[in-house]
Amino acid sequence: MTVRECLEFAAKLKLPGSYSQKMDRVRSIIDELRLNKCQNTKIGGPLIKGVSGGERKRTSIGVELITDPNLIFLDEPTTGLDSFTATSVMETLKELAKSGRTIIQTIHQPNSDIFEMFDRLMLLARGKVIYFNEASLAVDYFSNIGYKCPELSNPADYFMGIMSIESIENEMDQDDDDPGARRRSITFIQGKYEQAI
Repeated sequence: MTVRECLEFAAKLKLPGSYSQKMDRVRSIIDELRLNKCQNTKIGGPLIKGVSGGERKRTSIGVELITDPNLIFLDEPTTGLDSFTATSVMETLKELAKSGRTIIQTIHQPNSDIFEMFDRLMLLARGKVIYFNEASLAVDYFSNIGYKCPELSNPADYFMGIMSIESIENEMDQDDDDPGARRRSITFIQGKYEQAI
């Protein structure tokens, strides 16, 4: 099945209206997601060479966009992609957000270019929200509560480090009388967040 055939199948399955209207929507999605060059290429799989990883991700997103939703949830849209392709997919999603759609996604350890594309950021640790605000304010927020991101570091990597299970386990091994250990705890960070809201 080619990229176009995949999108046409989704349109026939999900959209009301005439065949012509459905095909107009498919053409619009192909243009919007920059799939023109690969629209007649097979999607492929483990045994058949097909589109690139980024083109495959954009095709998957296109299938969901067929119905023109205002809200899109994505689970790890950059998983398995190289840095360049992941950034390209995220640029596409940023353009979709600028067109008025709300894009909510889970993502682990984005590169610094991708991190800068985020409008809002929610960080969770132990199932609790420890930050939810503008992504551009996160580094300053954590610095103000004692977690200064090293210069020239990717903030996403730094945040993952302070939220990691290993860090949490190390904190649990520390002496309860050590104020530094308590200060470094997820409970401390979560408490600071609750005070801030």
